[in-house]
Amino acid sequence: MVCEIPRWSNAKLEIDTTTPFNPIKQDSKNSRPRYVADIFPYKGYIWNYGAFPQTFEDPEHTDKDTGCVGDSDPVDVIEVGQAICAEGSIHRVKVLGLVALIDDGETDWKVLAIRSDDPMADRIQDIKSLETCMPGLVSATVDWFSKYKVPDGKPLNSWAFDGRAKDADYAHSVIAATHDAWNRLIHSEKETGFALTNTTVRSSPHYLPVDIASQEFKTLTGGLSGQVPVDSTKVPVKWHYVHEGMVTNCSKK
Repeated sequence: MVCEIPRWSNAKLEIDTTTPFNPIKQDSKNSRPRYVADIFPYKGYIWNYGAFPQTFEDPEHTDKDTGCVGDSDPVDVIEVGQAICAEGSIHRVKVLGLVALIDDGETDWKVLAIRSDDPMADRIQDIKSLETCMPGLVSATVDWFSKYKVPDGKPLNSWAFDGRAKDADYAHSVIAATHDAWNRLIHSEKETGFALTNTTVRSSPHYLPVDIASQEFKTLTGGLSGQVPVDSTKVPVKWHYVHEGMVTNCSKK
């Protein structure tokens, strides 16, 4: 996995699929950087959060189990290990299972995984052993994703499978299917709206040798060189209490 967001942080960082070479950027809305709110009793993202490279949730494919199309992103990974991962770091992980968020009518897979080098990795093999070793984490994950957009004025998120976690075999089948979707995308010659330049798939029409790609990378301006570090002074400092899909507000007279 590629770590986009370290545990307990608030900045909404993600792989930019539309910028050449797909850098990790802070998401923005109305030209303002985005942060997730702190929702009681959680602080920021409650696990390391990232994505599996070479996967793609196809917006033109309706999943037979969720009944929804993909969300046009790589498959998200929730890494539950003890260490806090650094933004942009790459880790080998063990897949434990997944949950399936339905976000704005789109399937948004969330694979539960643990770093292979984590001290608990030998004891945690699947969803059952995850619940044994980290009781409450899966239900807290579903609760967090259900509520995290409510402070922004949006409704509770919904779930496929009633929020129940699917096992590792199911998760591996999703990863395989989304890898196939990525493979079709990276070989597509039509305009897709995605930045598909790569240095690894020689059969792709978007392939560049590393030396040429390095030169092109150096010529990029604006979006990449213009990025600024995450401003810690903008990180939320308020806990939001969400009840029945609404933020409680006791400050109003």
